[in-house]
Amino acid sequence: MVTPQEIRLPLFVPADRPERFEKAAASGADAVILDLEDAVARDGKERARALLRSDFTDLPVLLRINGIGTPWHDADIAAAGALDLAAVILPKAEHPGEVAALCQRIAGALPVMALIETAAGLAQARAIAALPGVCRLVFGSIDFCADLGCAHLREVLLPARSELVLASRLAGIAAPVDGVTAQIDDLSESYEDAVHARALGMSGKLCIHPRQIAEVRRAFAPTPQEVDWARRVLASGDGAVSVGGAMIDAPVRMRARSILAQAGVAG
Repeated sequence: MVTPQEIRLPLFVPADRPERFEKAAASGADAVILDLEDAVARDGKERARALLRSDFTDLPVLLRINGIGTPWHDADIAAAGALDLAAVILPKAEHPGEVAALCQRIAGALPVMALIETAAGLAQARAIAALPGVCRLVFGSIDFCADLGCAHLREVLLPARSELVLASRLAGIAAPVDGVTAQIDDLSESYEDAVHARALGMSGKLCIHPRQIAEVRRAFAPTPQEVDWARRVLASGDGAVSVGGAMIDAPVRMRARSILAQAGVAG
């Protein structure tokens, strides 16, 4: 089974729509996120918790709980403990002390994927990523833009995405998961957003509709040209040599091995 550190294509489904759970699992996603936060109205939280289940799939099931300090947080944590989950997703992760307390509260049971979606969260991303129990950072780009009052554009969000990649690397955890693409009619936008995220070093992307899955999967998969390049690099021997007019040394061979591992092919 895919671990929380390996998830690339998680799909959100509202926690109060159990008729969609199995459909989400059959979408081609590699994990299903049951969403108790933004997808559920304030007066529907209790009903949504009562509808939670994790026995509808063999895929990893994640639970996005309501944030620390909200009226629903404690009940969400209790509900999470009764399910067979791969991880919980904590929204509005901002204060390392609060995130650490949550990790200790569920220590040994569930890892935490910390959703960074505010300026305060980004400022503390390195400290949050280094906490025991935090297995992944996730970028809540739309909320982040709302917090800063900035446009949701790739060039505007480049520093934030790069900081999350750096914070994850410094902490020695898996590379972060990028935020959603709100446009679901033009799938080229999902693809291009995912290509951009991969180029920056992110390793997955949140999806909000099943039709986005194939395009995001295609974006994160090495291209045939990349696989061919990686094979030629690894066949070039040791030391500094030239392949296709470019100098090849140990760090380049490391990248070539990574590409072949992602593609699931032998060198």
